[in-house]
Amino acid sequence: MLPSCLDERRSVWEVPVLVEEIHAEMVSSVWKVLVQPGARVDAGDTLVILESMKMEIPVLTEHAGTVRELHVVEGEVLQEGDLIATVDG
Repeated sequence: MLPSCLDERRSVWEVPVLVEEIHAEMVSSVWKVLVQPGARVDAGDTLVILESMKMEIPVLTEHAGTVRELHVVEGEVLQEGDLIATVDG
């Protein structure tokens, strides 16, 4: 019998998938999109480049994984907190 904390349908070796949500940290414009959904990325890779006050701001992923969804397009204006992308780890 399995301990009550384990679901009988799940393998003991199953590892939960980390999902990283990447949000805009300030009001900015999407200057360049460097990845597409399905792309494999490493920790520290640049996903998009934002522009604010004539400065280029790279948006990096903190974890290696696969880009699940990209929520922005080039030229789009973002508000602080807008979702840019999700990455499955």
